[in-house]
Amino acid sequence: MTSRIPRDSRLRLVRPRPLAAAPPAMNQRRSRRPAPRPPEGTPAPAELARMARSGLADAARVARWADAALGPGRDSATDDGKATLSDATAERAARELGLTPAQVRADWDTARLAGLVEVHGDSARPGWRLRAWDRDDSAVLRGWVALFDAWSLAHPEPEEHEPAAVAEVVSAMPQALSFLQLSAGPVPVEQLLDLLEQRVTELRTARCEIPYGPQPESPAEPEPTDAPLAPLLDWALRALASVGALTYGDGQATLTPLGSWAVWVKLEQICVAAQSPAGNIEQAADDMLRGCAQLRPNAARAEYRAWLAARPVGSAVTELLGAARGEDALLRGLAFEALRVVGAPAEPDVRGVLDEPTLRPYALLWLAEHDGADPEDAHEVLTREEATWLWVDTAAAVADHGEAPLLVRHLESAVQPTIPMLLEEVRAVGHPRTVQVLVALAAAHPDPALAKAVRRAAFQVHTGGN
Repeated sequence: MTSRIPRDSRLRLVRPRPLAAAPPAMNQRRSRRPAPRPPEGTPAPAELARMARSGLADAARVARWADAALGPGRDSATDDGKATLSDATAERAARELGLTPAQVRADWDTARLAGLVEVHGDSARPGWRLRAWDRDDSAVLRGWVALFDAWSLAHPEPEEHEPAAVAEVVSAMPQALSFLQLSAGPVPVEQLLDLLEQRVTELRTARCEIPYGPQPESPAEPEPTDAPLAPLLDWALRALASVGALTYGDGQATLTPLGSWAVWVKLEQICVAAQSPAGNIEQAADDMLRGCAQLRPNAARAEYRAWLAARPVGSAVTELLGAARGEDALLRGLAFEALRVVGAPAEPDVRGVLDEPTLRPYALLWLAEHDGADPEDAHEVLTREEATWLWVDTAAAVADHGEAPLLVRHLESAVQPTIPMLLEEVRAVGHPRTVQVLVALAAAHPDPALAKAVRRAAFQVHTGGN
């Protein structure tokens, strides 16, 4: 009996697309509410971007100098692997730019916080925002918001205060900033201090745990956070003024137009997420990602930003990578989409998972895009085996959450030019979901001969035969 299995069935080769970019039913949902408008009196985006460019002009100047002077094959920028500018480099930049070394260091730190320059080990390179600085207002505003988010790093905290007290003030300042934004004008520092003290008290009460049963008598140890908050509020306001978020003097503080707009953006992101059916902002990473699985890419990214805005970056990245290690391949892909929203702060953690076979292909693609590769070409960093493993993992996500036609179309993203080659390499790659993926593909494919070949491959993987 002559076999009807096609021996050289050509696949139409297309560039792989992230699962979140595909148009399956699981990425379709009702339309979102209209885009909210900022408060009346907020400058237009072009004017806000002009303000941001002006405020970051010195940082951009140092970043461009570093791009020209410290590019590949030239001198290193740092000497400790921690993004601290070396003395020799700071002095050289000061000579060439007509600045003092202290000014160079300050502008360098600002450029890093705004994403204008990125440091990897002992080498520096321009951030993507620097490349788009003169032509893309949205890139400029995102850079300024990144600096705004890092206000507590932009100005050294008082050394005489306990870290716990500093952390409480940092956690309480968003409420003070919201009050400033709603006030739309100067606010006395005494009023901000009252608000800060109330918020810190709420934070302490929220984390207080009283054990059951009688407790041994012992002298109460004063909390390290009992120190007066006025000096810490002064530090916080000076730090926010240093990044251009507010003006501070004569016993009062006032948000700048940029600062008011940034606070509004943060509040709007949180409100949008809180209004979602799943309440994504309060969810753990797994549940948040499941809630976003039904959204289109742009809406999902907005949800990621709001979820991230409500958490410290470090713990958020750890939680997303934990979700990526789970068994649900869809969450794995979505976790790395959320990590793309995090950007540069996630790089060390993403590099740290390169030795994990389950996460390695995703991490390599993330790093390639972070390094400036076109998303359409980033897959070229993968070996054939890694690309095949990713193909199976994405197919598993489609099989679990998508529809049969999408799984059939997924064949088009395989790197192998023929069905027999694909099946051979899929069997060899050893993905734990290989059998389920092949069975689902065989059930979904309309070509009986191809479905039979896929079923045979699934049986061989299941039994360990040839």
